[in-house]
Amino acid sequence: MAKLHSPSFLHSFVNGVRHLSTLHSSLSSSVKRTPKKHISFDNVDDALALFDKMIGKYPKPSIVEFTKLLAPLVRMKRYSLVVSMCTQMELSGVSHNVYSLNILVNCFCQLGRVDFGLSVLGKMLKLGVEPDVVTFSTLINGLVKASKFSLAVSLFDEMVEKGYQPDLITYSIILNGLSKIGDTDRAVRFLRLMEERGFKPNVVAYGTVIDCLCKNGLLEEALHLFSELKVKGNRPNIVIYNCLIHAMSNLGQQKEVRRLLNEMMDSNISLDIFTYTIVIDAYCKEGNILEAIDTVRTMRKQGIEPDVVTYNKFFCLLCWIDSCCLNCSKFMVVCCLLTLMSVVNPWN
Repeated sequence: MAKLHSPSFLHSFVNGVRHLSTLHSSLSSSVKRTPKKHISFDNVDDALALFDKMIGKYPKPSIVEFTKLLAPLVRMKRYSLVVSMCTQMELSGVSHNVYSLNILVNCFCQLGRVDFGLSVLGKMLKLGVEPDVVTFSTLINGLVKASKFSLAVSLFDEMVEKGYQPDLITYSIILNGLSKIGDTDRAVRFLRLMEERGFKPNVVAYGTVIDCLCKNGLLEEALHLFSELKVKGNRPNIVIYNCLIHAMSNLGQQKEVRRLLNEMMDSNISLDIFTYTIVIDAYCKEGNILEAIDTVRTMRKQGIEPDVVTYNKFFCLLCWIDSCCLNCSKFMVVCCLLTLMSVVNPWN
């Protein structure tokens, strides 16, 4: 694997290493000032006691032993505490390895300080610790979460250029970022790039791009990917069906909606509350009272109770009925209202 010697994208972050000590100090002092009552009974006290014993030993335990302590704290989301511990470890002469530095990068990203995470990467390069795929994936994910999509893509491109092989997780992170910003063209191209580089996109990857296409009004392209997914032997999940059904409903393609619903039932995919609510919303917008009511009946037969969102769709339907009162007999309006009350009743 190629070493990342002096990448242009990361050069500015190497100089940012000096800022880490400032943040480390502030986090460390804030941890020391944390009153005892704020520490929950989740073995954090035991972890702190064990850490103090390890720091006080001579010779010091290896970095491997320290990471065994840090990893559970990360799972407990004690990110600031882990950063403080890493600072104390460095001050005590404990040398980091790629695994412990990856933990530190992850903590900074989870704390919303991806800039400091990038500085840790610069520090790794200066210390001669070679970053790995986990390092880059963590940083790319942090950049995507911070809505810094262009930087995330730049880091990905530089990662590949320097000889590091992204894994499926890295590809999925970038794909998710492109979909979030609605870059449909690049999202589709990226899906193809995954295949070219030997990664078979899974259902989640396809679903991410299909959702992006649907949200941007590209239903035809979404259906093409949907067909491709099935041809390759993959089974679409409920999320993908919901995306397509919602897009079709918005375009008034009720026949296509019914076709997909039948396809789901033929494939033994149970409709969830989101599917039913999408269909009810479409019927309500069309003023199709009987179909909307019948859908609720079917929903309840399946053991799914309408929620607040579903009831709001019927509120729109009631408004539609009220606006049509001049064109309907009072008897018909009363019948509709009574039927709705008997079927859609949140107090049942």
